[in-house]
Amino acid sequence: MTAAEGANPRTIFAWCLYDWASSAFPAVITTFVFATYFTQAVAPDPVTGTAMWGHATAIAGFCIAIIAPLVGAVADHGGRQKPWLAVFTAFAVIACAVLWRVRPDPADTTLALVAFAAATVAFEVATVFYNALLPKVAPPEKLGRVSGWGWGLGYVGGIICLAILLVGFVQNPSPPFGLSREAAEHIRIVGPFTALWWAVFALPVLFVLRESGSRMVPAEALRHGLADLRGTVSFLRARRDIAWFLAANMIYTDGLTTLFAFGAIYAAGTFGMALDEVILFGIALNLTAGIGAFGFAWIDDHLGSRRTIAIGLLCLTAIGAALLLVESKTLFWILGVMIGPFFGPVQAASRSLAARIAPEAHRTQVFGLFALSGRITAFIGPAVLGTVTYAFDSQRAGMATILPFFLVGLALLWRKTGEAAR
Repeated sequence: MTAAEGANPRTIFAWCLYDWASSAFPAVITTFVFATYFTQAVAPDPVTGTAMWGHATAIAGFCIAIIAPLVGAVADHGGRQKPWLAVFTAFAVIACAVLWRVRPDPADTTLALVAFAAATVAFEVATVFYNALLPKVAPPEKLGRVSGWGWGLGYVGGIICLAILLVGFVQNPSPPFGLSREAAEHIRIVGPFTALWWAVFALPVLFVLRESGSRMVPAEALRHGLADLRGTVSFLRARRDIAWFLAANMIYTDGLTTLFAFGAIYAAGTFGMALDEVILFGIALNLTAGIGAFGFAWIDDHLGSRRTIAIGLLCLTAIGAALLLVESKTLFWILGVMIGPFFGPVQAASRSLAARIAPEAHRTQVFGLFALSGRITAFIGPAVLGTVTYAFDSQRAGMATILPFFLVGLALLWRKTGEAAR
């Protein structure tokens, strides 16, 4: 199926709805609810919990770095992305459901970290195939808009998901289904809830989007995929624009991933926010992030993906530095809401830039490398943050390690990344 064949509102909406579906995982599990619950109630103490969460994130990043390019290369030879998307989405849903068993007891730290890491790996690998479907859904002149709409809809989904959990479970003195507040079941339910949300809203893209492609035998696809993977160095040597972009994405995405993973932990530990306040902050942040993703979607197509990413990184660096200096919870709220509009544009424009510069024959492989570049050093950011937090006994010191990733990534991005990047 070509982009022109897939470019209709129904198909585009079904594709964007997967962002809505999967957004529950980073919003609820990775950032605002389960991460806070783990560091505040499951781990021995918040500082140790922050370090443990960082190391689990790092291990997941290492696994993604190994898996993503391989499955991307294999899928290019299989010709279709939807079956892979379905399989890894199913893995992620199961891992999220397992989080229900994590009690507020240090004895359950291993279970929590293993399930979280497994869900993270499945989430990221599924995203490789989801992103690779973008050029099949959107025509070239609308790549930025459709990518931005997906991110924006994802943030809206995150807002609604967080709001339901806040009102229906976290703040409810009598949680539904007989859930026990004493056993933290009103918090633990976020795992199964996220799993159900993801599974239900992922269905449209799997049923609505029609995908043509060869039906190569898996063993044959694996053989050809491994051969392609061995030729990756030569491919990147020939396409320096892609190589420089992937290098830049590797660095600044590490900063974004670390910020996502530890933002709520920082809010709770340094500014004393209770879980319900962290969720409210998450709703506000997702609201401004969604506005930013929708607003910059048109800017991406008109100003260019590279410039859109650069604007976002500069603003993230400036506001992020201010967040490290403030002592007031009110100022933290204000600056935190201000930083939101620049999350989505950096991610959405990176995805559309990858789609613009990827050769059609190597599209999923490039998105596998795109995922790899966002994860190959992903263990460094959380590991450094966790180590610095533990060494200085300060979450503020640990969070300060994020800013250099934005600046170095921006410097690499400004190398020539192709005419399509503008």
